[in-house]
Amino acid sequence: MLTSTTALALAGTALTIHEVASLRALLARELATRAAILAANSTAALAFQNPEDASQVLAGLRTDPSIMAAALYDEHGGLFATYPLGASAPLVPASSGAMGNRLEHASLLVTRPVVEGNHRLGSLFLRSDLRALDERVRVQVMAILLAVLGSIGVAFALSTWLQGGIARPIRILAETAKAVLDRKDYSIRARSVSDDELGVLAEGFNDMLAEIQRRDAELEQRVADRTAALEASNKELEAFSYSVSHDLRAPLRAIDGFSKALLEDCGEKLDEVGTKHLDRVRGATRQMGNLIDDLLNLSRLSRAELRRERFDLGSVGKEIAAELRRAQPERQGVQFVIAEGMKVDADSQLLRVVLDNFLRNAWKFTSKHPAARIELGQKTDGGRRIFFVQDDGAGFDMAHANLLFAPFQRLHRQSDFEGTGVGLATVQRIIHRHGGELWAEGAVERGATFSFTLSEAKS
Repeated sequence: MLTSTTALALAGTALTIHEVASLRALLARELATRAAILAANSTAALAFQNPEDASQVLAGLRTDPSIMAAALYDEHGGLFATYPLGASAPLVPASSGAMGNRLEHASLLVTRPVVEGNHRLGSLFLRSDLRALDERVRVQVMAILLAVLGSIGVAFALSTWLQGGIARPIRILAETAKAVLDRKDYSIRARSVSDDELGVLAEGFNDMLAEIQRRDAELEQRVADRTAALEASNKELEAFSYSVSHDLRAPLRAIDGFSKALLEDCGEKLDEVGTKHLDRVRGATRQMGNLIDDLLNLSRLSRAELRRERFDLGSVGKEIAAELRRAQPERQGVQFVIAEGMKVDADSQLLRVVLDNFLRNAWKFTSKHPAARIELGQKTDGGRRIFFVQDDGAGFDMAHANLLFAPFQRLHRQSDFEGTGVGLATVQRIIHRHGGELWAEGAVERGATFSFTLSEAKS
């Protein structure tokens, strides 16, 4: 409606300006034509220098009330005759001026030469009142104003009708869409207020909401079913863990216990080969027990809830290093370098498992070096903090780096370095649960570096 009113007002203004200009141009042409006729009728009076004839010619202007004054000038520019008789400045100029048309106050002035053949006898001056023009302009403006007001009324009535037939259904659809978006309630429906294309659109919109609601219900049911299945799987996993923890450990404890009793009670009857065989049985039993422990730890990590807190990785690293030194005090050639100020927001128990694996691996894989260096530190790269554990021990071949974090995969022989192959898989799962990344770099007999990142805790 505002656009229509503005357009009509601009059109009316332009039409008024055009009409005023057209009327002025028409008046100027009419006055110039009359001046040309009077100039032609005045040639004899000027040629014979007869002021009385000139006054009679000008007196014919009395029939036109818009002519205010007129004057004839001789060839020298002197005043020769006037209308009305005896008129003087400022009604008529005292001498002839430049030829042409001009506006002066509320009057239109026209000056034309009076010629006979190629000889100029003088000039004619006319002063026309513009009040008639103003009256005609007022009439035209009123007509245009009425037309514009009528058009605005029609536009208002039309827009009101269109609003009821088009804008209102669209507004209802928009309000329904906003309500669905704000409340996430797909049971809302749009009211259909017409049976035309907009009514079809409203029905289609309602059908779309119904389809989304149906799919949403199906998705919720699927989520509920899968949640129930997951809970059942977790219960089965817990039952399996209990079975592993108790039912599998019992035979292992029996094997280890009877092997030990056999060595203690019948050791004198066994030769050296028999004793070594029993030692290997007991070693395999312990290895199996360690593997069961690692598998249980790995399975628990998938179910344990993260408990983030602020703590210092360096402090945890120092505690683990002290434990390693107490376990093997003879390894005085190992140097631990642990950085300060490594504060993180993470699960302290799970991160202790990570550092324990890394530092024990570094301790283990430097065991064949009399002097070794193990470093726990941090650095920044592209704005992110990277923590690392670096050693100068046995290292590994980068061609097999993809096997490092896979369960039961080992890059060294069991006879060289003991292990179950589950520790780094456990570490990887912990780092991923913290939203971080984990990678390793190394070279054979030149050490290894294990690096990881941790996501910041969301506030």
